[in-house]
Amino acid sequence: MRNQLHADYYQAKIQIRPYNEEIVRFINNQVRKDKNVFVSKILRYKNGVDFFVSSNKFARIVGKKLKKSFKGELIESVKLHTRDRIKSKNLYRVTVCFRLNPFEKSPNRQVDGAQLRNNSGVHGKEEKS
Repeated sequence: MRNQLHADYYQAKIQIRPYNEEIVRFINNQVRKDKNVFVSKILRYKNGVDFFVSSNKFARIVGKKLKKSFKGELIESVKLHTRDRIKSKNLYRVTVCFRLNPFEKSPNRQVDGAQLRNNSGVHGKEEKS
């Protein structure tokens, strides 16, 4: 299947926000395990990274594994890409966005010498102790 598709072909996009080296390694390992999936492009942004992969199903499965392994927020969205004229089916591109919870690794952290703690997991709600 890989030989028949052009180099820029993709069905799904996996977005990682913010950039995390451990998550990038996790995705690369998942791609290596599946022989039918390839990454056509990787774009690095200042706030994260995007993987363009060749399978919608693979992107959704990896998104669920990311949520289970790294405890973050998972957002899946679909966009109508084209319509297959032969099969008369709509073809969609899937975007899987995984946002890592910034407080998951350490609920208490220090910034500029002040001890901050996570206030019930709500983003932007921090208390000084």
